[in-house]
Amino acid sequence: MVATFGITLLFAANPAFAQESTGSVGFNPQEWLRNALQWIDSLGTVGAIAFILLYIIATVAFLPGSILTLGAGVVFGVVWGALYVFIGATLGATAAFLVGRYLARGWVAKKIEGNKKFRAIDQGVGREGLKIVLLTRLSPIFPFNLLNYAYGVTGVSLKDYVIGSVGMIPGTIMYVYIGSLAGNLATIGTDAQPANPAVQWTIRIIGFIATVAVTLYVTKIARQALENEVLEPENERFDLN
Repeated sequence: MVATFGITLLFAANPAFAQESTGSVGFNPQEWLRNALQWIDSLGTVGAIAFILLYIIATVAFLPGSILTLGAGVVFGVVWGALYVFIGATLGATAAFLVGRYLARGWVAKKIEGNKKFRAIDQGVGREGLKIVLLTRLSPIFPFNLLNYAYGVTGVSLKDYVIGSVGMIPGTIMYVYIGSLAGNLATIGTDAQPANPAVQWTIRIIGFIATVAVTLYVTKIARQALENEVLEPENERFDLN
């Protein structure tokens, strides 16, 4: 079901992460971030530090980082823009992970303590954390900001989580490149933003492969973890030693 949904979303949706919201009233995060990018563009050499700090804040605060990713291509170019996005996204994702782990992990652990199925799945995901994080980072259908907090309440180690962030690199480079085509921050994230069809389809294909892979892989390790959870009590019961 997840794979089917992901495939549909990947090929039906516009791969430019976020679109301009129309008719919104009050605080518009996309517009606010665009204004912040304009300010960062005027800072010169210190703009890179300000951008990374802004990306960290946006990630923790659930603001649409796609605007920043696309905007980095305009402000810094493809190479430096991709580097700054990766640093900001990794640090921001790590901060959100730690918040999820130390503020919510205890509560979740208590909830699943008496449920063998949930406990087994949690342990299974924890053992294969690096591969799962890597695959989900390659797939654009998994919401980046939410996923950061979600991993915090699983058994995934911080080390595997951080290393798995390298899965963001292909998508980061491609989206920063798409942003660089705009040449103007005002068009970032809007229908007026130019795009490269070849890059868009590359993103979709990579996302499709990663989505199917992570779905099958998580299903496999969850099944194995459940089988082990069931077999261990039986082995203890018949152990005559």
